[in-house]
Amino acid sequence: MRLHTIILLALGLCLTSGCSGLLPVAKTTDESRWESFDQIKASFDQIIPFATTKTDLEKLGFDPYQTPNIQILNYLAIIQKFMPNTNITLADLPPGLQGCVEAKDSCVAYELKIQNLKSQRQGNVFLDLLRFKRQAHQTGWHFSAFIALVDDLVVYKLWDGKPRIEGEVYKKNPLGPLQEPADIATDAAVIGTF
Repeated sequence: MRLHTIILLALGLCLTSGCSGLLPVAKTTDESRWESFDQIKASFDQIIPFATTKTDLEKLGFDPYQTPNIQILNYLAIIQKFMPNTNITLADLPPGLQGCVEAKDSCVAYELKIQNLKSQRQGNVFLDLLRFKRQAHQTGWHFSAFIALVDDLVVYKLWDGKPRIEGEVYKKNPLGPLQEPADIATDAAVIGTF
């Protein structure tokens, strides 16, 4: 009887106080040799078009056969990426990329996309579990790189990213558990992306 009372008291305290420590934590980390945005950006900055070779790229960690999450693109994929419609012509591309597309089978590109995201749900456990109100705090970083080579020589490079991701995701469902079960999947997607 005493154990039953203690469990009910603990449950009541969690429900009234929020007890956010019981809420799920989601983490998305792409495998790579770099642990931070600054590390990968420093490696990328060492790449010099028309000077860096494929061997140099491998030493810097940009080797699709050794480093996970690097996609290899052929010249047709490059055309599709940089010239998605007829309004953009070959003349509109930067010189190194023009030469890569013109080289056809001698042209290859590496595309790298790495992210490290953490999502910590916050708020009242009761409201969260019944899907009345869900909120999460997200932190992390994202980095993308594109490197084009012709005959094992880098001819073009481009990067973008977010050195610091931080924000809140808030979702309120007035009907809570009475809403469609399919909403559970979209809730996870909202919490997992930003």
